[in-house]
Amino acid sequence: MPTFFNQHLSLRNIAFFIAEGLFIFLSFLITTGILSGTTLQSDAFTILVFKTALVSVIFQLCLYFFDLYDFGQSISTLDTFTRMSQAFGVGCIILGTIYYLAPQLIIQTDHFWPAYFIVCVFVLILRVMYHFILRKKIFVESILLVGTGKAAQDIIHEIEGKHDAPYKIVGFVGTVLPQFNPRGSKLFATITAALEDIGETHINRIIVALDDSRGTAPIQELLAYKLRQGVVEHGAAFFERTTGKLLVERVTPSLFIYSDGFKLTRVKYLLKRSSDFILSVLILLITSPLLLVTALLITLESPGGAFYRQERVGQFGKIFKIIKFRSMVADAEKDGAVWARENDDRVTRLGAIVRKLRIDELPQLWNVIVGDMSLVGPRPERDIFVRRLVEVIPYYNIRHQIKPGITGWAQINYPYGASEEDALRKLEYDLYYMKNISILFDYFVLFRTVKTVFFGKGAR
Repeated sequence: MPTFFNQHLSLRNIAFFIAEGLFIFLSFLITTGILSGTTLQSDAFTILVFKTALVSVIFQLCLYFFDLYDFGQSISTLDTFTRMSQAFGVGCIILGTIYYLAPQLIIQTDHFWPAYFIVCVFVLILRVMYHFILRKKIFVESILLVGTGKAAQDIIHEIEGKHDAPYKIVGFVGTVLPQFNPRGSKLFATITAALEDIGETHINRIIVALDDSRGTAPIQELLAYKLRQGVVEHGAAFFERTTGKLLVERVTPSLFIYSDGFKLTRVKYLLKRSSDFILSVLILLITSPLLLVTALLITLESPGGAFYRQERVGQFGKIFKIIKFRSMVADAEKDGAVWARENDDRVTRLGAIVRKLRIDELPQLWNVIVGDMSLVGPRPERDIFVRRLVEVIPYYNIRHQIKPGITGWAQINYPYGASEEDALRKLEYDLYYMKNISILFDYFVLFRTVKTVFFGKGAR
């Protein structure tokens, strides 16, 4: 199975994405070609290919930004149709803007809309069929899970909790059935018994997820299966590649000691720092009118300055002052420091808007420029919270080995957190990012951040 930043990619989802893109492209190409009388030998055919490719790219980007390539949760046909209509509607607006700026790219109106109608109908049908495939667990890998304890339960919940999980558990090896077993998979005393009952050809891989494998792992059976070209994987490694996070509560120090990750080479550091500086300056220049208007409105709405400076813990535990637009009343912390909460009454009316749109984060670009922060990294916390979190969460201090970020892998994968449990869950994503840190990973996080901001997810 292919991996992306050490994370498993579903071949089914990749195939669907490619198939849908080809369908949109060919639907527009064939329909507009027939209606316009364009033939394969015509000089206009190459231009038509470019025009229809543009439509396909715009429409697929809009489907992505409307979460229609996130198959982790099952959605109804009505919800699919609604979000598709919204995505294609936005796509038409974007195309309209492009056509206004570049009229030579226009697809004639009486050619565009018939193709558009065909795409809407058949893409909906294609998606209904694909969700049926996902529900029925067709084209998935069958897993034999060795272990039924807490480590195994984490894997079971991950596989059974995702609509598009490319795996199904066909059996367990252990002494008691796990508490969570929605498929009613059978329990076997040994791997050999499982292979004989299920059939070795019907098991694609064995996952070893024992809470304590010292002296209990069936080494000889695993070795024999491996030598017969079978796939054997450690539960922690499988969980990491499946979820994009590390199981902090089950991680051992050896992971940090022997892993190739958790470090920035000099070349990586220079690339990351140069990219941070250039992008931050560009974004500040582009958004400067918005920044000026926001600063003015904040000043007019309530007493206090437009900007808010707060001490945060940075790289190597160094304290720095983060800069944000003020979104709360001036004396918001007169009773002491607390995490922001749902429907926080300290937030002003304008503050609620700038938080929802993430505008309050834009001044932090200055922190990036001066070197206190990076565009991508673990979010910086306040020292009063960090001191407590270091005491109760294992390996929490490791996140301070790199510069904190305006956005991060945790921010785009986990909603806003305001508790120690949330801090633990976000640390799992932060450590995964640090283990796989690269400039390409940063760009991927930034791309995903655009969608997160677009939908206003996680703001509080």
